[in-house]
Amino acid sequence: MVHESLLYEVNDHVATVTINRPEKRNSLSWTVMTELRQAFADAKADPEVRVVVLTGAGDRAFCAGADLTGMAGGAGYAALHDARGELARLFRDMWELGKPLVARVRGYALAGGFGLALACDLVVAADDAQFGTPEIDVGLWPYMITVPLVRSMPPKRALELMMTGRRVGAEEAERIGFVTQVVAVDELDRAVAELTGTLASKSPTIMKLGRDSFYGTWDLAAEEALRLLHPLLTVTTSTEDAAEGISAFVEKRPPEWKGR
Repeated sequence: MVHESLLYEVNDHVATVTINRPEKRNSLSWTVMTELRQAFADAKADPEVRVVVLTGAGDRAFCAGADLTGMAGGAGYAALHDARGELARLFRDMWELGKPLVARVRGYALAGGFGLALACDLVVAADDAQFGTPEIDVGLWPYMITVPLVRSMPPKRALELMMTGRRVGAEEAERIGFVTQVVAVDELDRAVAELTGTLASKSPTIMKLGRDSFYGTWDLAAEEALRLLHPLLTVTTSTEDAAEGISAFVEKRPPEWKGR
């Protein structure tokens, strides 16, 4: 599918989704959010895709948040209210993708762009990355990104960032825990390739079952979570890939995943 605001390519089982608005610091428009949902749906449906990378074009920004000048009203109050739910729908699509999702971050990841990065499973950031929630400074509040933020760091730290609007550099982000890895700018692509290569080498079936169980039990009480996880263990051990993995371990050889 040809996108207006995105680039989409698949190589070696990795789909790379690039927000392609460098002149706007890859800000989120209605079109970008809808096209991101389409791109993730394509990646989810494609059996050749085992890992997805989300990034922004250019070297200034991963995504600098909402395009405040391009997301004004005009369609009516109710329609605008519904459109504002597109980011929530996008987050749900990301969590229900069934495949590892890695954010590749250079430059600014602010406001909705910050939430977009943290809605990914893992975040690899260049050392020039900056994260923040500046909404408070323009009389707004980062309501929609609250969930990915509090799922990615201590809640009171998320609240402090939302109340102050301060920027967080890559090294502090790694210390707080919402960035998986920080590397020099010229090492970013290599680091992402190494991580996605590792993820793509795993059984896609077991990866989906395990990742789905992670998001499915995130907000459950322990007893409810265990009731859900118990049958999944039986389902997993009944797959061909589980049998192949055990055989390969016993025979001291690399496994050959069938994806079933």
